[in-house]
Amino acid sequence: MLRRSFLPLLALLLLPFLAASCTAVSARIAPLAGLVNPLLPHRADPHVFLHSDGYYYLTATVPEYDRIELRRATTLAGLASAPVSTVWRKHAKGAMGAHIWAPEIHFIGDRWYIYFTAAPAEEKWAIRLFVLENPSANPLEGEWLERGQLRTGWESFSLDATTFAHRGQRYLVWTQREESIKGTNIYIARMDTPLSIAGGAVRLSRPEFPWEQKRHWVNEAPAVVVRNGRVWLSYSASATDANYCLGLLSAPEDGDLLSASTWTKSPEPVLVSSDTSGQYGPGHNCFTTTPDGREVVLVYHARNYREIKGDPLHNPDRHTRAQLLRWRADGSPDFGTPVPDGPLPQ
Repeated sequence: MLRRSFLPLLALLLLPFLAASCTAVSARIAPLAGLVNPLLPHRADPHVFLHSDGYYYLTATVPEYDRIELRRATTLAGLASAPVSTVWRKHAKGAMGAHIWAPEIHFIGDRWYIYFTAAPAEEKWAIRLFVLENPSANPLEGEWLERGQLRTGWESFSLDATTFAHRGQRYLVWTQREESIKGTNIYIARMDTPLSIAGGAVRLSRPEFPWEQKRHWVNEAPAVVVRNGRVWLSYSASATDANYCLGLLSAPEDGDLLSASTWTKSPEPVLVSSDTSGQYGPGHNCFTTTPDGREVVLVYHARNYREIKGDPLHNPDRHTRAQLLRWRADGSPDFGTPVPDGPLPQ
């Protein structure tokens, strides 16, 4: 047994190691300290991009469906109070005149791109994929150029494009209707430029389980994260009320991502409404990380009440939320449950 006279000396010897350990832990959790959910009220379909300049950039669907906003902050919590810049507005008539949905900002090569959904003002359900481009180093400055429709190989209802690079190849993943298949499906294709795909589209998922077919047959809003030797692709399913939920596909990171047989689909949803936390319809997510890249952060929207009056599409109360994504011992993601309103549990 140590004599009491040695205890102060032992504490002094251990102090540097304890301080280093506490600093490491603080550095790990500090990026999410101060984050309060909802992170942003009345902003659906959130997309957060962490750039090499140290800023988080956030875009989302606004309730009016009429513009694209952009904000940035050095922390996720800081996005709540960051100044907002409207970088683009819908056209009064013609193409890109209605249903401005699900903008995503990406930095590819030496410039910025925003992928979004839009429809003609005169035919608001003929929605397609479109792209904006900005060569400025700071996307809050410079001019956002309209680069037109991103063609997917056939003309039909299409939305929710995302893009990711893996092993030297960039891919587009999106949602589209296909003749003879009920509802909307998830597709992937190789990109040859930030504005175009090369080769045919490959269907990865369609609504086949009951939880994907509630009120509407829906697979939409894909998002990708690569961890633990696999490519994880989440997507949203069913109607955009309390039935909305997240599904999950995955593929080996060294597999052929353009082969549907490479992918495995979870037979159960991975994030659903929770009476316990008071969150309903969690979906249309993206993935980002803490600044050090160690932790994956799940960003999504949900409402804090179940019952909706009228069409959910016209309800403005889908709020942007964030929480850490956990990982199981087998390397698969554990989405858990949507966290309640208030400070984010650390």
